[in-house]
Amino acid sequence: MDRLKAMQTFVQIADQGNLTKAADALNTSLPAVVRSLAALEAHLGVRLFHRTTRRISLTEEGRSYLQSAREVLAAADAADRALTVDAAEPAGQLTVTAPVLFGHMYVSPAIVRFLQRYDKMRCSVLLHDRSVNLLEEGIDVGIRISALEDSSLVAQQLGSIRRVVVASPAYLQQHGTPRHPRELLDANCVRIHPSSTVHWTFRDHGRTVAIAARGNLEFNHIAPAVEACAAGIGFGMFFSYQVLPLVKQGRLTIVLDEFELPPRPVSVIYPHARLLPARTRAFIDWMKTEFAGLTL
Repeated sequence: MDRLKAMQTFVQIADQGNLTKAADALNTSLPAVVRSLAALEAHLGVRLFHRTTRRISLTEEGRSYLQSAREVLAAADAADRALTVDAAEPAGQLTVTAPVLFGHMYVSPAIVRFLQRYDKMRCSVLLHDRSVNLLEEGIDVGIRISALEDSSLVAQQLGSIRRVVVASPAYLQQHGTPRHPRELLDANCVRIHPSSTVHWTFRDHGRTVAIAARGNLEFNHIAPAVEACAAGIGFGMFFSYQVLPLVKQGRLTIVLDEFELPPRPVSVIYPHARLLPARTRAFIDWMKTEFAGLTL
């Protein structure tokens, strides 16, 4: 039995959810797929799929083996590439998504440099502040500021970003600098939320503390909220990259930094794939270089 070929067949069956579709994807016959699966199950001594006349689904052992099989196939592919001189330039269409402001400030300039290096590439950049489903929306690569929850995706961390509380120097001079998050209960807080109450979360001696942020101004977008805080109306909680330019200009001051939650990861994410297209792999490698050690 060719174990790598059997693994490829198994992964295709799991991805396609159908023996016939797996055979079509592998450009082979249905009996060959059935024989390959049977040989793999006999070798492992477990049943990988529940099979009925109408449907096929992974067993518990099959779900566990699927991730391992993907990793083995990816490692084999990487080993082949390491010994192969591939002079071809990455080419073709790539669709990328990122958060709006981070995409504007950091991702888009990196993509411009990527296209200047690989002029046979074409990129479509979609900037959204909502959670984007890469698989459903046909997106190749995403940049995400959060921990990865979707197990159908791969994440490679590029760096990390803090979540900070800021106010203008003039506001702090008039109202004082808070020494503990609970002092925000009596302050004017600019909120980014459609509801009347938003909780800002902090870390105090190992415990998570949620503070109800109240105020007389609310936005559904980040940029005007940042400017409102810089104008002196009150406190705001933002990702550090969103306020960094104004902090450097002295228009905003970071407060309560000793109570911040751990930084959030910034990752490049993409769907599981046995063989990533060269253009996708080139883009991922480019972003890892561009954002190496990013800490904001």
